[in-house]
Amino acid sequence: QVQLVESGGGLVQAGGSLRLSCAASRRTFSSYAMGWFRQAPGKEREFVAAISWSGGVTSYADSVKGRFTISRDNAKRTVYLQMNSLKFEDTAVYYCAARSSSGIATKSADFGSWGQGTQVTVSS
Repeated sequence: QVQLVESGGGLVQAGGSLRLSCAASRRTFSSYAMGWFRQAPGKEREFVAAISWSGGVTSYADSVKGRFTISRDNAKRTVYLQMNSLKFEDTAVYYCAARSSSGIATKSADFGSWGQGTQVTVSS
């Protein structure tokens, strides 16, 4: 298990940008694959982006490709989600997740540790 704390959420106008951060507690952070998920009101949690332990492999949901970028800094034990060209439909609580494996994954069931979430609200 690893403790995760997200930050960077907020209110932004459509077309704007936000950068989410997720700080991890464990020194072995570099051995974890990481992911971002989101959940809008009344909807199921959905995959947004994932990154391998090294940062060399990434994956994105079709809805965010070309607009969002996931990255990580293993020295700082932090993973980021840069969100550009935000749309109203990106409004959700965004969750950071860690997988105790170096390999990338896109299903929530593959992640064992979760942060508390950070709210992102995009006004139209």
